[in-house]
Amino acid sequence: MSYHILIVDDSILMRTALKRTIEMVGIKTSNISEAGNGNEALEIVKNNHIDLILTDLNMPEMNGFELVKLLKETSEYQDIPVIVVTTESSSVRIEDLQAEGIKNYLHKPFTPEEFRETITSSLGICT
Repeated sequence: MSYHILIVDDSILMRTALKRTIEMVGIKTSNISEAGNGNEALEIVKNNHIDLILTDLNMPEMNGFELVKLLKETSEYQDIPVIVVTTESSSVRIEDLQAEGIKNYLHKPFTPEEFRETITSSLGICT
């Protein structure tokens, strides 16, 4: 099975790094979409089937926390697994995100092994 993954980050360098890491760890994808903020991400989600979202927290216009909150409040999108990929390390912030329904959390920097394990567990892939 291959997956459509949406990467949401205001840094094009980070989006590129995440795409390369997905390919490097062998996650099969049918498509990888990119968005620079939560507003762009919502447009992509509205117009495409998305299997997994990787999002940063700190972005202009609509940040990752706002994106997660809107996704989880909308019945059509609430089951899309969301992984937050960020440098944010506040335990309170992480608890707030978990309460909003994020699937997993990756703290930058991360290893390819951590990345693969987080994605496969979020997608329910047996390794």
